[in-house]
Amino acid sequence: MPLAALNAMGKEMFVETLKDVFEHSPWVAEGAYAAAPFDSVASLRSAMMDVVRNAGEDKVLGLFRAHPDLATRLAISDWSAAEQQGAGLDRLSPAEFEAFSELNRAYVGKFGFPFLFAVRGKTKEDIEEAMRMRLPRSAFEEREQALREIEKIAGFRLVDLIEA
Repeated sequence: MPLAALNAMGKEMFVETLKDVFEHSPWVAEGAYAAAPFDSVASLRSAMMDVVRNAGEDKVLGLFRAHPDLATRLAISDWSAAEQQGAGLDRLSPAEFEAFSELNRAYVGKFGFPFLFAVRGKTKEDIEEAMRMRLPRSAFEEREQALREIEKIAGFRLVDLIEA
């Protein structure tokens, strides 16, 4: 869709169009609407991230928790499914699946939300390495990294959705 078409939308249609750019969190699109019109996809992403960064801790944690575990075999959003398939996470051997499951459990147990990682262009080995490297981090460091990853994910999704 052209950016001009998005800028011309009323709030309801704008939110409906962008509601899942931030996984199951339409409140991000709703909050960003006030910053329209946008002169670029980057400015839209920035406005949406401003909404996230200015949200209360409960909302941010809810956004984190709305993301699926990586390599899950549960039903997930179309965007998440496509992103994970591109990284090969839908083709794990039983041993690889168990390793990812253990890492996911350890991560959620420590931080209280799923491991967030922009998987586009990454391999399953890249993702496993990142999980192992990030697990020892502090809660503050990992919260900040999770926000950076969400920003990357949103950027990829917006570029896929909107013509510059």
